[in-house]
Amino acid sequence: MKKILNDPSNYVDETLAGLVAAHPEYYRLHGEDGRVVARAKETREGKVGIVTGGGSGHLPVFTGYVGTGLLDACAIGDVFASPSAEQMADAIRVADRGAGVLRLYGNYGGDVMNFDMAGDLVEFEDIKCTTVLLADDVASAKPEEKEKRRGVAGMVYAFKIAGAAAEAGQDLENVTRIAQKTADNCRSIGAALSSCTVPQAGKATFHIEEDEMEMGMGIHGEPGVWRDKLRPADDIASEMMDRLLDDMPLSSGDRVSVMVNSLGATPPEELYILYRVVKKRLEDAGATIVMPLVGRYATSMEMAGVSFTLCKLDGELEGLLKAPCDCAFWRVG
Repeated sequence: MKKILNDPSNYVDETLAGLVAAHPEYYRLHGEDGRVVARAKETREGKVGIVTGGGSGHLPVFTGYVGTGLLDACAIGDVFASPSAEQMADAIRVADRGAGVLRLYGNYGGDVMNFDMAGDLVEFEDIKCTTVLLADDVASAKPEEKEKRRGVAGMVYAFKIAGAAAEAGQDLENVTRIAQKTADNCRSIGAALSSCTVPQAGKATFHIEEDEMEMGMGIHGEPGVWRDKLRPADDIASEMMDRLLDDMPLSSGDRVSVMVNSLGATPPEELYILYRVVKKRLEDAGATIVMPLVGRYATSMEMAGVSFTLCKLDGELEGLLKAPCDCAFWRVG
């Protein structure tokens, strides 16, 4: 293991301390144990709050997307581990400005259980909550069992679009509806070339040979759909697009945003090699690409690999996607 760290048990807390020290205009720590990241300045009274939560190791997800036009607060756990119910309740409390709070997060068992418990905790404080789960990973379950799918990079689109709706003053019912519509219109798939190392474990999460890759692997090393010899970039991109378009077909006139995302170690140069194929496939389907995203938006520590996300847009979603937002990792407008 080669990592730049001190005591592995302090990895997350030192990361958060550095995040807030580097970007005090965006972030502050909240809660007894400092495991909630909130906006640096309180939002206005009457605004719907949006919170998320999940394990560390995925920056900019989750904490990075706290900011204007995005999230209000985020509870963060150890690397690849859920925050506690009390930490999630703290995030809900700091985000509540009297108009209710949307819990917007990925479909993972520990996160679901703890956010449900957090909802029970704040219910006695008269904080109204709603929930939208992201379940966009097409490799993790068949369409007829889509409720079992994992939530991956599609949540970035949900944070942005629902965040814009809340910033514009829409009520909890509408913000929740828009978040759910975004989630329903997102499809993602990943491919991994190497493992990553959880600091406290001190060894690779899984083993993959130097000349191999795995299609459909999850962001925590969950099994994919096949493992075989590493293939050329165009072949990888073509299969990933095949799987996305089989699950969410596009036709002439459709408008779609696409994210080509590094899982951590994959450099921008390789992402752009892949984007050539992505763009052609979408244009061949007759779709118009809106605000493409190529870069590091949702990672898995130092894993080498890539994920593609498609977000199908209508007029409402496109307007909110293009609305201003501002955090340390993403700025629009």
